[in-house]
Amino acid sequence: MYNKVFLIGNLTRDPELRYTPAGIPVARFTVAVNRIKKDEVDFIPVVAWRRLAEICGEFLKKGRPVAIEGRLQIRAYKNKAGAEATSTEVVADGMQMLGSKPPASGGAPAVENKTKEEDIPF
Repeated sequence: MYNKVFLIGNLTRDPELRYTPAGIPVARFTVAVNRIKKDEVDFIPVVAWRRLAEICGEFLKKGRPVAIEGRLQIRAYKNKAGAEATSTEVVADGMQMLGSKPPASGGAPAVENKTKEEDIPF
């Protein structure tokens, strides 16, 4: 079995960087991806963890083109009303900023998330 997703699109807003109660960074953002027909767009939620989450929170901005590599995750949960619901998102394993560097930000190279808690070398 194989679960691999590759997305190329633009961020719909700046990533939301938070920390779990255990102090693990998690970033959530949405990537707008055009379909073959130019007037059709899919808005795909993405979640990044640990060092990759911190990098996404620091360097990704609304409107920026980005390539995401990861896996599709579908979760079942109970909503606030107690009804069963599902959530679909891409869990990012790697990220590559596309396009030119934004002014005064410096940009960062492609990043792959490490399963161990290692810092990613630049």
